[in-house]
Amino acid sequence: MFTACLILVAAPISYWLLCLAQPFARCRRCSGTGKTDRRGVTVVCPRCRGERWQLRRGRRLHNAWHRTHEAGTRPSRFDS
Repeated sequence: MFTACLILVAAPISYWLLCLAQPFARCRRCSGTGKTDRRGVTVVCPRCRGERWQLRRGRRLHNAWHRTHEAGTRPSRFDS
């Protein structure tokens, strides 16, 4: 029981640390090549647009939360 609870706590924390250390991952559609096959024709991957890397979902979620927090927080009177 203790091991299961530890895994439930450790998994999100380790993924969060991974998103901080490596915010980009290989594109899952083209496996990081930047190209896909459509009916026998090689084209630029539409998901990563040939860049071969995509932001991880966790990092995308973190960025959205950060933008929302910044937009909804009043500036401090000590900010210049």
